[in-house]
Amino acid sequence: MGLKRIQFLGAICRFCSVLFVTYGVTEFGDLVQIKKQLISVISLCKERGLVHSVKWASELAFALDPLPKDELPPSHLVSEEDVQDLDAFALAKSYFDLKEYDRAAYFLRGCHSKKAYFLYMYSRYLSGEKKKDDETVDSLGPLEKGQVRNEALRELRVELSKKHRAGELDGFTLYLYGVVLRKLDLLKEAVEVFVEATHTLPLHWGSWLELCNLVTNIEMLKSLSLPSCWIKDFFMAHIYTELQMIPGALQKYQSLIEAGFSKSTYIISQIAVAYHNIRDIDQALALFNELREQDPYRIENMDTFSNLLYVKSMKPELSYLAHNLVEIDKYRVETCCVIGNYYSLRSQHEKAALYFQRALKLNPRCLGAWTLMGHEYMEMKNTSAAIQAYRHAIEVNKRDYRAWYGLGQTYEILKMPFYCLYYYRKAHQLRPNDSRMLVALGECYEKLSQQVEAKKCYWRAFSVGDVEKMALLKLAKLQEQLTETDEAAQSYIIYIQEIFSCGEQLEHVEVSTALRYLGQYYFKNKLYDEASLCAQRCCDYNDAREEGKALLRQISQVRDQTETPSGELFVSLSDNNTPIKRVSPLNLSSFTP
Repeated sequence: MGLKRIQFLGAICRFCSVLFVTYGVTEFGDLVQIKKQLISVISLCKERGLVHSVKWASELAFALDPLPKDELPPSHLVSEEDVQDLDAFALAKSYFDLKEYDRAAYFLRGCHSKKAYFLYMYSRYLSGEKKKDDETVDSLGPLEKGQVRNEALRELRVELSKKHRAGELDGFTLYLYGVVLRKLDLLKEAVEVFVEATHTLPLHWGSWLELCNLVTNIEMLKSLSLPSCWIKDFFMAHIYTELQMIPGALQKYQSLIEAGFSKSTYIISQIAVAYHNIRDIDQALALFNELREQDPYRIENMDTFSNLLYVKSMKPELSYLAHNLVEIDKYRVETCCVIGNYYSLRSQHEKAALYFQRALKLNPRCLGAWTLMGHEYMEMKNTSAAIQAYRHAIEVNKRDYRAWYGLGQTYEILKMPFYCLYYYRKAHQLRPNDSRMLVALGECYEKLSQQVEAKKCYWRAFSVGDVEKMALLKLAKLQEQLTETDEAAQSYIIYIQEIFSCGEQLEHVEVSTALRYLGQYYFKNKLYDEASLCAQRCCDYNDAREEGKALLRQISQVRDQTETPSGELFVSLSDNNTPIKRVSPLNLSSFTP
């Protein structure tokens, strides 16, 4: 018996040398070894019913060159316990695949192998999840967090914690233990267990992904002690995307492409999502179109693609995408979200909300569906339902800035500025360089008569790249109200130059407001040439035409008097909290309406 055990342990060592040979190296020099590891972990995950990890590893393996026959990794080893449990495991796995989880767990009760124990515990967990979903499927709205729970979680935690203290959990069962802890909101313990799972079995993507969902900021990420292996680069790229550190994520994904994963549809989809997060819509659309050419029956991430088509108001393309996904699988969450976006673009908000509700019946933890349903309720002026939907989205993922921002907008409509300030701050913390969050914060501070903070927000919004071209205009109007005439004039000048330099049309709604103010400002400062130019430009706008003509008449009356030469617009600047640069007088001669 002792000799057999020694031979078995030797075989395990040889198998592990194949599976984990490059774990100590983060470079991608040996793609053959990476391919072998992927093939091995695909087999291990498939036996345990971890379908999402199988799919992820299979997509990566497909992106690499095929291995010759003599390079294929050996089939995984079978222990004596595995042999004893073989028949029961095969029977239970067949029930598991048919989603008869209680039945699978029943036939695995007396098994002793680690593989059978994992499937036994996993079946019990999924059985509890299925029962919980069945209870919540018809009553999404009024349920508070924690009212319906997986009843099996506490029992599973007790049993798994005993095994954990005894050091009897392998990488897969550690992953399951972490999931149970997360579901029980024991997040600190869950993080520790997932980190341990990545050390025990680095190639299991499920553990990395669960860990990613629990990391809340870059400081927490740096504090984690993670194994040094090639899969860590995929994790870092993914977590950078989740934490809105998009430049770092794009750099990581580019390195992975150069390392040999250029054919990976997973990487293409992640890069497209990253560009979507920084609102580089054209680049994201191009990548999604490329992705659909390579994988035309793909449904994953198509809801994000539909968001981009919605923003660009591309009705024909969105309609084609919706019809195409219905033909592939009409009962997928992503399909329902795409159809919801299509109806929303057509301003049929009741139908759109109905499809987002269908998506949530299929998956109550679908983040995008909760957020989009909140938007639809906002369009229908149903603020209480919108608040509830946004709160559900935050429960699913506290890093979803759109839900925080949506809550801020809802409370703004309800004229509750202190509430909306709180939620806008949360959104700003998640997206510190998003001008929309800063402008919203500025408006909030303005309503609360905190003008200094409002001015800082508007200027910061302009500095980080004002998407909607409204930050400087709001800053100028605020300065005008505070009788900071010189500063307001400078803000209006920069605003007009920004509007014209980016090629936008002159019918921009507030250009006439800026020109009116500058015309009067120049006139009061006896800069008649500049005042005349602004007045002439005012005549191009219906709402400012009469004021422009009146100003031109005033200028003509004083033309025969001594005119002050036009020099620098401002000789000195008064002290203020908004860092406005000195600028020359407005030059519109190169711009034509």
